[in-house]
Amino acid sequence: MKKTKFSSDKKRLFNNFLSLSGLQVFTYILPLITLPYLIRTLGIETYGLIVFSQAFIMFFQVFVDYGFNLSATREIAINRNNRKIIREIYSCVMIIKTILVIFSFSVLILVVFFVDKFSGNVELYLFTFLMVLGQAFFPVWYFQGMERMQYITIINIIFRISFAISIFLFVKSENDYLLVPILNGLGVCFGSLYSLWLIKFKFNETLIIPKWSEIYNRFKDSSQFFLSRVAVSLYTTANAFVLGLTVSNTMVGYYSIAEKLYQAIQTLYGPITQALYPYVAKERNVKLYKKILGLVVIFNILGVIFAYFIGEKVFNILFTQEISVETIEIFNIFLIANLIAVPSVMIGYPFLAALGYAKFTNLSVLMTAFYHLLGIIIIVLFYQVTIYNVAILFVTTAMLEFVIRVYGVKKYKLWKIG
Repeated sequence: MKKTKFSSDKKRLFNNFLSLSGLQVFTYILPLITLPYLIRTLGIETYGLIVFSQAFIMFFQVFVDYGFNLSATREIAINRNNRKIIREIYSCVMIIKTILVIFSFSVLILVVFFVDKFSGNVELYLFTFLMVLGQAFFPVWYFQGMERMQYITIINIIFRISFAISIFLFVKSENDYLLVPILNGLGVCFGSLYSLWLIKFKFNETLIIPKWSEIYNRFKDSSQFFLSRVAVSLYTTANAFVLGLTVSNTMVGYYSIAEKLYQAIQTLYGPITQALYPYVAKERNVKLYKKILGLVVIFNILGVIFAYFIGEKVFNILFTQEISVETIEIFNIFLIANLIAVPSVMIGYPFLAALGYAKFTNLSVLMTAFYHLLGIIIIVLFYQVTIYNVAILFVTTAMLEFVIRVYGVKKYKLWKIG
């Protein structure tokens, strides 16, 4: 009987991994298809401006998410068989997100109309905000907690392919740059609407009006995850944002090309961590986790070596004359970060947090974010903001996070479980 259950667990984990792999491909890999076209059509400077607007709006996305992609996922996974609690979680999260979206849009209006740096491109920032609206109500946390990720995979495939096709059809010159955030935002918004429809009619989930105390408790419980997400954004999205404030849009574009290729590599591991998180939280199967971690680390090392030797050739094929020496050099620095970041991410939420040490995991993020923020402040104060210094700072930040998490595993003797 135990063997049957174990086999069923592994099958469910594998199915979720496949679904999330498809989701990650169409979230990050697919945009790489449009990336060379956008750079050639819009020019590297205009593309850098779009990247800066996305980095700015990403802060609102992190705020609106408020850590529910972690906290709500875990709670739904644990209480999967209790329909009353699931409905309560679903309703509380949707209500909170609605309030946060309204607040975020109000702040955006004030910034884009009254801050000189943003007032020259009001339409760009307003259209880019569509991403916030779409992501806010895209209930990844619900499907992930229920371990039914195939639904969000199908939805993403449909709408992201539609976005990619639309880019090639409608963006024909630099003057069409506003169509990029419009098409991207509409794709996510339509995907969110369909997801909500699916939850209502496929899962028979309805919104209720929870007690104010329940809404407050859900909001409060997710705050630690929110702080960790804010911290993560300080050494990911914030890099492009800081560069956009201090250097030219062209340099932001060069940096962004390398960063997007790095993020594409990272997505290969995203499905594993996302599938493991609810699974380990519910089953606490550390033995299986160890095996997966070992395989991931080996695959990652081989992948980095391979990417180093073919990186320049890939860039030249994708971007032809638009590529620069700076982009290739920044990409090689990111490869060093990848060696450290992948095991660090694997140890974090899919292991430490899933086994009940979410506070320590979040603390590791906060500590490294503080270090990264301090580093950013120092290079700004000493007028040393370059794409190289920002990339090197990113590597040292990843190293610090890894060391702290390894310490946590030893401190709580988690490696000896199972």
